[in-house]
Amino acid sequence: MTGQHSGLGGAQLAQQLGARLEPFGQQHVLRFWEQLDARGQERLAAQIQQLDLELLVQLHASRTGEPDWVSLSQRAEPPRAIRLQGEPSPFSRAQARACGEAALRAGRLAVILVAGGQGSRLGFPHPKGMYPIGPLSQRTLFEMHLDRLRAMARRFATSIPLYVMTSPATHAETVQFFAGHERFGLGADELRIFCQGTMPALDAQTGQLLLADRGALFLSPDGHGGALAALDASGCLADARQRGIDQLFYLQVDNPLVAICDPVFVGYHLLAESEMSSQVVAKQDPGEKVGNLVTIDGRMRVIEYSDLPADVARQRNADGSLRLWAGSIAVHVLDAAFLERAAHSHVSLPFHRALKTVPFVDAAGQLQHPAQPNAIKFERFIFDLLPSARNPLAFEVAEQEAFAPLKNAAPADKDTAAHVRAAIVGQHAGWLRAAGVVVEAGVPVEIHPLFAEGPEELRGRLRSPLRISEPTYFKPRE
Repeated sequence: MTGQHSGLGGAQLAQQLGARLEPFGQQHVLRFWEQLDARGQERLAAQIQQLDLELLVQLHASRTGEPDWVSLSQRAEPPRAIRLQGEPSPFSRAQARACGEAALRAGRLAVILVAGGQGSRLGFPHPKGMYPIGPLSQRTLFEMHLDRLRAMARRFATSIPLYVMTSPATHAETVQFFAGHERFGLGADELRIFCQGTMPALDAQTGQLLLADRGALFLSPDGHGGALAALDASGCLADARQRGIDQLFYLQVDNPLVAICDPVFVGYHLLAESEMSSQVVAKQDPGEKVGNLVTIDGRMRVIEYSDLPADVARQRNADGSLRLWAGSIAVHVLDAAFLERAAHSHVSLPFHRALKTVPFVDAAGQLQHPAQPNAIKFERFIFDLLPSARNPLAFEVAEQEAFAPLKNAAPADKDTAAHVRAAIVGQHAGWLRAAGVVVEAGVPVEIHPLFAEGPEELRGRLRSPLRISEPTYFKPRE
């Protein structure tokens, strides 16, 4: 942007921008132009040049393309799934494990870690990935994931590249954090940190762009679905292709229980010749705040909990289990060729609208803080790729083993730091007990993945019998 306009004076640049904005009735964003210094003018000009004004008009004026969830929900069926119990599969878990392990040894996998969120809801003024969550180690969320990735790479004598997606609010600090920790042991060519895109907020009534201050539009991240365009624009998809990587394991940073590149999950995905496979948990309550993975008219898709009618959500099978049982936990394996194909399609990921309360600068230059929702934000979601994926697959995991997202500050009753730490302790205590270790009730334990990744590895590392009666952190020797 700077190079493009370096020869233009402020007045000439404003005239050029005004000509672009005027047909769409958005020239009000230049009302404070003369009050900005040259740097401020360049920043605002760059933001304006990146706008797709025609798209914004369409998004505000029409809800075309937004599904009729009431009607669709009536036709929703449970998804094609690999269940923990009760339903036969054409492939055994042993076959799936062998297939996944072979793919890992062959270097066919990379990991996408979505880490654009801030810790503001937790009272933590940093990227959420920097939150210390280890029950005894105080390892951060980033460290929890990186340690598991390194353990998998060591176990299968392979390289597993990591693509970390940040947002404008978290990018610089995340880059600095990884650099300060020497990339947590990853090689310089094994880590790429890239930033997702943004979308402006529009006044809900008028469709006008909102200003965050006199020289900047109000912009917010374009959702976890923004990973698709950002992976392509950053060169990560091309990097994966060059490396011979054909599968990408996708997860979000707030869930430290994710078994990164789990061979069984990867193996079922490959054996099913799936372009997109998704981990799910069995919902116990119809009101659980997770997306609902379903099949509608032969296509798999996710219905957000807020869009699923209550009467449909409450439907139960003869055994009392929920009919629409599959709760999405935002863990996927994606075929790289499918992602490249989708990245160059303009219809694969629609924008979702959300009415939000957004502070804005008014015509007098004063910052307003509305008491009621006043603006429309737009986001894309990665799960909207499901309907266009070939052979999509749902893979059930046990919630206590795979899903404990950090979302809320105390005193919320779920998804707090205390809840997540208890889940980690519960998982690791379960591994120890399965390995023949006595863990006294209420005693916290934590296992570093480079020490062991489950009961099988623990049996080979611990002397039996063993009793744990005080807080114990099992970690590899330095």
